[in-house]
Amino acid sequence: MSALWRINLWVCGFFALVTCACTALLMHQALADVERELQSAEAVVHYLSETAERDPASLQPRLTASLRHVRVDWLAADEALPVADQDGLDAWLGRVLFADASHSAKALDLADGRRVSIGVDPRDEIDEVWDSLQQLLAVCAMALALSLLTIRWAVRRGMRVLDELLLALQQVCSGRLNVRLRCAGAPEAQQLALHFNRMTDALEQARLDNARLTQTLLAVQERERTHLAQTLHDDLGQYLAGIRAQVCLLPLIAHQPETLARTVHLLEGHCEHLQQGFRVLVHDLYPVALQHLPMSEAFAMLVAQWRASHGIDCQLQVSAALPPLSPASKTHLYRLLQEALTNIVRHADASQVRVRLQHRGSRLRLWVRDNGHGAQQPQRPGVGLYSMYERARCLGGELKILSHPGAGWALALNMPVEGL
Repeated sequence: MSALWRINLWVCGFFALVTCACTALLMHQALADVERELQSAEAVVHYLSETAERDPASLQPRLTASLRHVRVDWLAADEALPVADQDGLDAWLGRVLFADASHSAKALDLADGRRVSIGVDPRDEIDEVWDSLQQLLAVCAMALALSLLTIRWAVRRGMRVLDELLLALQQVCSGRLNVRLRCAGAPEAQQLALHFNRMTDALEQARLDNARLTQTLLAVQERERTHLAQTLHDDLGQYLAGIRAQVCLLPLIAHQPETLARTVHLLEGHCEHLQQGFRVLVHDLYPVALQHLPMSEAFAMLVAQWRASHGIDCQLQVSAALPPLSPASKTHLYRLLQEALTNIVRHADASQVRVRLQHRGSRLRLWVRDNGHGAQQPQRPGVGLYSMYERARCLGGELKILSHPGAGWALALNMPVEGL
């Protein structure tokens, strides 16, 4: 059942209750009025009966024809009293109104030989009450019709807005994010259209950002693969080729002690360079220090290596007792700090960096601050910022990055430690 039909049913029910209440009130008032009218009519009937018995000539048909609430019927000599109609709405209404009243007509034999029936006539009261009921029902019917028409008009206008919104949502679900609603009509409809258009703008911008980030991630992935391939081929591959060539020379120079000693020394150097290259490569791919060292020492090693590589003063402050974290959480926290330090090198132009890792209660806080030139926060974060926000989300924490021109950058991570 549609909303319009439900509203119509509720309105019809309300009007039915109001009509029944008004009808009951009208009938209650009619009973009081009828009682007073019957008392007056009974007095008139009693007066006419006494007058007719004393002076039959005073009771003339032309005088009694226009009496209200009193019925005078002239009868033949053997004619019976008229019987009231017991069927129909008038009879039912008469029974409701005059159930407790006694208004039976009395037949009088006058001294001049005429015979007359005088009694209370309820038809006038029945007609009045019936007219009032008809007027009440007509007014209620007109009010109901006008209400239903007004509701239909108003609901149709509202449903038109909802139909447009539903059509627009279907287009959005199908991937058409450029759909917009017209900001026209009622203020509520304008607000709805305004917020819907803002939502579609945000969705379209998010799709563009995702597409841009996807392209950037693919480009970064290709660069990483290219760098890995070049490292394996140009650096490690050359050392392996040199080791292989020198190993092939060993049988030929076995009888030359000096040459053999130089070759062995070269082999040891190549193996050392090869081992260092593998260490750097593995460290770039995964922080092995997290597996073998406590988190505070792994952070200290990362800061020391970064300071030695870039020549920037970096001070680390770590709480004495850090909570136990899962391996995945350690990796996310380590990579987040690593990305923050990388961004400082690329964008901050700083000469001093402060890093704090503090455990307070059930929260773990990471704070990174530099004294660089700072900048306005970018409206569209790049891959680095997105990766940090995503790692913070995986940690269940809140990441804030603050910067003002000339005041440097500040990164603050606040994460829970319970349940990790």
